[in-house]
Amino acid sequence: MDGQQNRNFIAAAQQLHFAHAAKSVGIARSAMIASIKATESELGHPLFDYDAETTTLTTDGKALLKRLIVERDKAQAAAVLPPGGKAKASKGKGRTPAVKGERRPGKRRQSR
Repeated sequence: MDGQQNRNFIAAAQQLHFAHAAKSVGIARSAMIASIKATESELGHPLFDYDAETTTLTTDGKALLKRLIVERDKAQAAAVLPPGGKAKASKGKGRTPAVKGERRPGKRRQSR
């Protein structure tokens, strides 16, 4: 399973509505269903119970959802940079920026 299939499955499993999940991910409903079917064929077992009145997860689907959420949370935690870091160098001479038309201190006006 690739990253997009994982995101599609997580969205569909959390919302339990393929059209709403497809809209939240930004794809068409047919693409969402095709992605779920491809995931199911790769794994070799159904993830959703298609015989139920409403969309529900199978036990395999629930287990996969838990595993993918744990993996996603670990990846997000690893991507967070630790506090601190490289200090930024100061720029300029430590003065406030020059304002147009204002005389610079210590600078004489040029005579004509």
